[in-house]
Amino acid sequence: MNLANSLYLIQQNEIPVLELDHPVGKARIALQGAQLLSWQPRHAEHDIFWLSPIESFKRGVAIRGGIPICYPWFGTVKQPAHGTARLQLWTLSDYDIQDKQVILNFSLFDEHQIIQAHIQMIFSEKLRLEFTHYGQDPAQIALHSYFNLSQIENVEVQNLPMTAFDKLTDQQVKLPTTRQIQQGVDCIYPYIGKNSIISDRLWERNIEIDHQNADSIVLWNPWDTPPSAMQPNDYQHMVCVETARLHQLLSFKQQLAVEIGVRK
Repeated sequence: MNLANSLYLIQQNEIPVLELDHPVGKARIALQGAQLLSWQPRHAEHDIFWLSPIESFKRGVAIRGGIPICYPWFGTVKQPAHGTARLQLWTLSDYDIQDKQVILNFSLFDEHQIIQAHIQMIFSEKLRLEFTHYGQDPAQIALHSYFNLSQIENVEVQNLPMTAFDKLTDQQVKLPTTRQIQQGVDCIYPYIGKNSIISDRLWERNIEIDHQNADSIVLWNPWDTPPSAMQPNDYQHMVCVETARLHQLLSFKQQLAVEIGVRK
């Protein structure tokens, strides 16, 4: 279905998906979870984000890849893991298609049609996602970004803080600010105001991640213990660098944003 110039609605198995094909680039967004699945700027040779090649797109099942919105909680403090927002259908509430940028607005409503959350996506030379919390209770939020890699051995994650909480060992650890992923990693870093950089030597690109109003950065790769909807070798082509508010909970109308750019 053609919604507007450059914007289309398709069905991916059980889930409606928006497709954007515009001079600034191509994108796909699942209405379940308002989840950005794919973004390839016109100047980029490869997609910025990784999506599982065996993703089944079943309603009510979390989609593996892109940028899941983990809200209103993170992890397994409650069930379902990573909150309910990524399992619910969001509404495309507004859009603005211009020559040099596209703005898409998505809203999440409760059963009484009261807004709970909003996310704005701006596609231009960079990608900007801005999340707003409208719930009455304080909430956690993580933009659980899966970044697309040539091969994990060609990649460094740079500009990380020197300390983190290692969820695999359940302890605070000191780490180098540049990390090469050589085993499973699940670390929560404090955000200290620096942009994260994913440097991919084979693809000759640097992805720069500007975490805005965050208190945490989560670095994750499952290595050879894949979770659901991942194949045994998929870890070689992805890394999660997540923008999060995990400790200083969002109150009503507070925001979390991330801006992502790619350069040689």
